[in-house]
Amino acid sequence: MTAAPATLDRIRRHLVGLRMPRALEVLEHLLRQLERGEISALEAIDSLLDEELSLREGRRVKAALKMGRLLTIKTLAGFDFAFQPSLDRNRILTLAGLDFISRHEVVHFLGQPGCGKTHLAIALAVEAVQAGRSVYFTTLAELIGLARQGRA
Repeated sequence: MTAAPATLDRIRRHLVGLRMPRALEVLEHLLRQLERGEISALEAIDSLLDEELSLREGRRVKAALKMGRLLTIKTLAGFDFAFQPSLDRNRILTLAGLDFISRHEVVHFLGQPGCGKTHLAIALAVEAVQAGRSVYFTTLAELIGLARQGRA
């Protein structure tokens, strides 16, 4: 490497001190790309920070999903709208925009067992978590049970 070993060691220590493990992992690869002229210095810095930010965002989402009791992840992309032809796909996709949250509106999914209510609720919760919102998933049965115990 053309970078001075002392400078490279200092950069590594800084990344450790700043708790940037992903950036530390990709540092050598980015330096090789930089030396070969495949990327510019600004692109290397951008890549380094992007890798770290992606790791942190992934951790944040994972922790928020766990805190929200979303242990099984469902997405709107994984929902079979053809299975439920009476469901208005555009309406559900509009809900995924999450505007109802800022308007303090409540969304209820009603229907027979097996029609996709839980899938859609979890998918919207996942969208909310990815948008930086906090969620808590529970079923109506659990909520009624908590209310009977005086804990809701």
